[in-house]
Amino acid sequence: MPILIDLFLTFARIGVCTFGGGYAMLPILQRELVENKKWSTEGELADYYAVGQCTPGIIAVNTATFVGRSQAGIAGGIFATVGIVFPSVVIIMVIAAFLQNFMHISWVIHAFNGVRAGVVALIASSVIKLFKNSVIDWPTRIIYAVVLVMAACGTFCTMPEGALGTVLGVVLSPVFLVIAAGVVGLCVRAAKGGLKK
Repeated sequence: MPILIDLFLTFARIGVCTFGGGYAMLPILQRELVENKKWSTEGELADYYAVGQCTPGIIAVNTATFVGRSQAGIAGGIFATVGIVFPSVVIIMVIAAFLQNFMHISWVIHAFNGVRAGVVALIASSVIKLFKNSVIDWPTRIIYAVVLVMAACGTFCTMPEGALGTVLGVVLSPVFLVIAAGVVGLCVRAAKGGLKK
């Protein structure tokens, strides 16, 4: 039972201290799960994020479920998931009751602008850490570059109308890009003779 309580409290602390969504949680997840608790490695956390990106739901919640499951089975996954969403549910219910009354005040607007800028910096820091641990050789550098360009096109380019736009929308979606990158990684590994296990 202590591991279940530990999972709940750890993820509740992560949930209450994080602003900006799943990607903004990455620095705190790295510190708590990889450095402090040793429940995951950098590579495993990157894998959880990748799978969380292409499965339904919020990335941070999916990651909490994966980590909890790895530590204490199904019960661990449940406790970790409830832990990470519990603070948000309580806080958002309180804020929702009062926020609309204050959103027009200039200092509230400036405070939220500052929070957004800080979140971008935290995400950039996490991306650099993940890059160092995940992009380790020429095949992974090529996969990284191709996916980066395709994801940028999917984000910033205007899609044409009709069937072509639909196909491009699917090909440039994060889910397809993550799955395609995994398949290419497997093919590269197989070509090097590394899939013997």
